[in-house]
Amino acid sequence: MRKGLFLATIGLLTTVLVVSDHVFPPPSAPDRESRTAVVALGDSTMSGEGAGSYEPGTDGEEGGNWCHRSREAEIMKTAVDADQKINLACSGANSDKLRNEQLPRLRDIAGSNQVVAIVVAVGANDDPRFSEILNKCFEAWGKRSDCTSSVAPEWTKRVRRMVPKVENTLNAIRQTMRDSGYLDSSYQLVVQSYAAPVSPKMPQSLQNLSGCPLRTTDLEWVVEEAVPELSNGLRTAAAKVGARFLDLARAGVGREACVGGDEPDTEWFTRLSVDWDGLKDQRRSSHALQESFHPNARGHEEIGRCLGEFLASDKRDGACVARLDGSLGLNTES
Repeated sequence: MRKGLFLATIGLLTTVLVVSDHVFPPPSAPDRESRTAVVALGDSTMSGEGAGSYEPGTDGEEGGNWCHRSREAEIMKTAVDADQKINLACSGANSDKLRNEQLPRLRDIAGSNQVVAIVVAVGANDDPRFSEILNKCFEAWGKRSDCTSSVAPEWTKRVRRMVPKVENTLNAIRQTMRDSGYLDSSYQLVVQSYAAPVSPKMPQSLQNLSGCPLRTTDLEWVVEEAVPELSNGLRTAAAKVGARFLDLARAGVGREACVGGDEPDTEWFTRLSVDWDGLKDQRRSSHALQESFHPNARGHEEIGRCLGEFLASDKRDGACVARLDGSLGLNTES
């Protein structure tokens, strides 16, 4: 009887192990619970592109990459109750690159630390290809034409194609954490949208190579249609996986590139930025404009402050908007 029970038990365990590769979560570090961490994943807006002070190996050095992961990135400026702030984001990343390159590192971090929050900014480099569109608008300015007539008709379709890719990526993040022994409720998963880096309210004297070579009609489309629609697509993806959502669509209002005129220090986004030395280096020349129209160090600091307020709140959705004193703050009203 005991022998039969023993064999039956072995058979049951064998069946379970064959059916699933993840019956039991992998063992975590013995002191994981004593080290808390917040992790940032995503693309250039999260890595710190435009803020300078890039980590060694992420600024195109020999054998390195072009992630432009900055010590001034918003996650580093976020007030949060955690022992570590870990930035895995990389400039240019899309959903596929996030899953393939950043999630393996998240798995390692989750195994040796208690991850209390994950903040994600991804999607713009998928079908929308937002940076590519800004480049087309730049090229159109040089040809004395507009870019809106060619890109606007396809924008809604691009955003719609993006949504399931972002949703799949967020599900992959969830599964990575489950495989590491986490419940979905044991950490915060926050999806962050994108701020409009430019505005039609900039002085015409700066709508050229000295600042922001973009036409007013194109700027109006970016601010009034493209960025809000992109945010709504990301909101949809976040809701599908039960993630929180932080809307940045209006985060730069009044602080966009070039709106400061003769006072660029008041702006939170980079103007047209050219690495002139890099243009002389064939290996670096294709990245000479990479920092253009991204949040600068001041912008990252303001967004980081708002993110900290959101992480400390219990609201499902929130938005970063300008306060009366000119700083950026959290609005949780629908």
